[in-house]
Order: sequence, then C-alpha cells, then structure tokens
Amino acid sequence: MVVRFFGGWDFTADGAQSRLPAGVGYAKGVPMGGDLRKTTGGKSPNFLVAALKDSDSGNLDRIQIVKGWLGNEGKTHEKIYDVAWSGDRKPGADGKVSPVGNTVDVAKATWKNTIGSPELSTTWTDPDFDAELPGFYYARVIEIPTPRWTAYEALRFGIKMPKEVPMTTQERAYTSPIWYNPGK
Repeated sequence: MVVRFFGGWDFTADGAQSRLPAGVGYAKGVPMGGDLRKTTGGKSPNFLVAALKDSDSGNLDRIQIVKGWLGNEGKTHEKIYDVAWSGDRKPGADGKVSPVGNTVDVAKATWKNTIGSPELSTTWTDPDFDAELPGFYYARVIEIPTPRWTAYEALRFGIKMPKEVPMTTQERAYTSPIWYNPGK
C-alpha cells in the first residue's frame, strides 16, 4: 500500500480530492514523522490522509487515525477514529464502522475485490483536542479480508486445518506518527 499522512491546521476537504495529495500536504502541513507547531486561537489540528491499495492485494476497507496523548495525571491514553471507509456504511453510535464483509474462498485460497475501494482519502479534524496536552497521531490503513498463509498451506498440502487456526487476515499499513508538543 501507499499511504500519505500530513498534519496541520488548515486542510480542507478539497485537499483530499487532489490527485497530488503530497503537494497539498507539504504546502499546508507537516509529513508523518514531523512535529505540529503549537497554534494560537484554539484551533484543532486536522489531517490529510490518502491511501492506495497494493496492486497484488485486497482493496481497502478503511483508514483509521490513532490518537495518543499524555493526560494531566501523567498517564498515556489512546483513541481510534474511523475516518474514511469504502462503501456506503455509516458509523454507529460509538463512531465505529461495521466490517466491510468477506469474499475469501478459504478452500481455494482466493478472494474477490468486489468490496472495498482501490483508494481512500480524507481530511479529519480532531474533535477532542486539548491544546495543553502533548500527543501524537498516526494513520492505520486496513485492507479487506484476504487468505492467510494458513489457507495457502492447507490448499498446497491438501490438509484440513484445526478450527482454531485463522484462515483469513486483514493486512494493515501504519504511518509514522505526527507529534504535538504544546511546549514548542
């Protein structure tokens, strides 16, 4: 997969529709691995994330942004946000999106790219931002289910795997984090 991830204060939805998201990202923010500078005016940071499927693998299910922060009590916290997804699914009351589905034929160790999307992109603004707390953000991109190596081995050797052996997987890509330090 190819994943681009940028953080800043001024990304708009139009930026996610650009055929060159990196140009928008570098012009308006910092790339993954970078530090967001403290802002004035009480703005929340926003992020531009774009992902393109691996040509030899499954379509994309969703993009998540994982936010971590150091609370006032000195404890690290983490929250996962579904920010882009394939199909017409809608987030539930908890903000989570239901699974994309599964096209895997375990017996043949194959799948179909009839679900998911070849690319996903969006902008997202942190709804829970506290400018006084240090934190980090990174993107996680999840593919649709594909056969796990155990399915390929079962087919290759003509064996039946025990029920507790997983036969599918959802490959993932992770970006480097973007850091926020209120002291900078």
